[in-house]
Amino acid sequence: MRFLHTSDWHLGQNFMGKSRIEEHEAFLSWLLNTIKENNIDVLLVSGDIFDTGTPPNYALELYYNFLKQLSSINSLNTTIITAGNHDSVSTLKAPKQLLEALNVHVVVNGDEDENIIIPIKEGDTTKSIVCAVPFLRDSVIRQSLGGETVSDKEKLANNGIKAYYEKAYKKAKEISKNSPIIATGHLTTVGGRTSESERDIYIGGTLDIGGDYLASMFDYVALGHLHINQTVGNEHVRYSGSPIPLSFSESKNTQKVNIVTIEEDVKVEELEIPLKRKLQVIKGDLETIKKELKAIEDKSTWIEVHIKDDNPMFANTEIRELATKLELTILAVKIEKSEKQLRAKELKAISLDELSVQEVFEKRLELEEIENKEFKEQLSQTFNEVVSNLHESEQI
Repeated sequence: MRFLHTSDWHLGQNFMGKSRIEEHEAFLSWLLNTIKENNIDVLLVSGDIFDTGTPPNYALELYYNFLKQLSSINSLNTTIITAGNHDSVSTLKAPKQLLEALNVHVVVNGDEDENIIIPIKEGDTTKSIVCAVPFLRDSVIRQSLGGETVSDKEKLANNGIKAYYEKAYKKAKEISKNSPIIATGHLTTVGGRTSESERDIYIGGTLDIGGDYLASMFDYVALGHLHINQTVGNEHVRYSGSPIPLSFSESKNTQKVNIVTIEEDVKVEELEIPLKRKLQVIKGDLETIKKELKAIEDKSTWIEVHIKDDNPMFANTEIRELATKLELTILAVKIEKSEKQLRAKELKAISLDELSVQEVFEKRLELEEIENKEFKEQLSQTFNEVVSNLHESEQI
């Protein structure tokens, strides 16, 4: 059987005031053709389909049109979509029963009312089993709500998530002892390479769950949340990464999907996604940046500039005027930290679009210059708990 593993679409993302609709349209069109050309049996989407819990209408339209077009692909047996931390439970859940008529299985929170064990069949034969594990919220791994310190909460979250996977594996084995078992997940694993656009999704931010642990049970693990295509300690435990770069920190990444072929063994092919628009970071003094701007041929490129110049205010003006003349789009200009603090403060303005809620709070906390580290840590923990509770209440 052939699986295609993708994740972290973030449909509806507003990137520094810019829509990503053209890039997402291009990706979904490419994905449809890729599924056809490679005779894919099962499509796995491992979370963060949308960028926010209240996606714009055009993002919902992209999603539903894509699923409708999937139904016309004869080779495709099943589509399995699991929710990520960015996704609204209610948004994904609303059309769930209707989508099952198109053989699209949507798993939103993995609670007791939801069947996460999905056999993939050809006729009466079970060819494989998917344990469709979404982002596991505290309401599902309830024991992680106990504990007093950040360390306690991390430990309890680890234990709750591991117990969840072990229970899922056991259920899958009860259905078929010999069929390959594939799992999905939406979390940060030990050893995973992150970028600036992901945020911590569990209190404390650290999980002691690695690729070897997951590989001890499953034949392939299709992970989401980290935006870089990568293996995690084992060739069969992988993140697919995001289909488009979601921040300038991802500008040098190569976007990919994973095609997984399961016969007598498991083979994984990383397939590169063609980019509709490039993100580019340019660093240096005024003359270096001018030279690099003039070398850019693709006018659709979005640019972030890092200035390291003796006169950054003058350089900023010159750079923006040149970009306008060259019909280029600069989305952000930043001053390198080596500049004098006064100059950096004059120019270093960070757009809220670049920051998560938690990052805004942390930056505000830094201004207070709190000396008591334990008190500062407790403030951060309490704030993260409030944000987590608000996210969960939005899903109800």
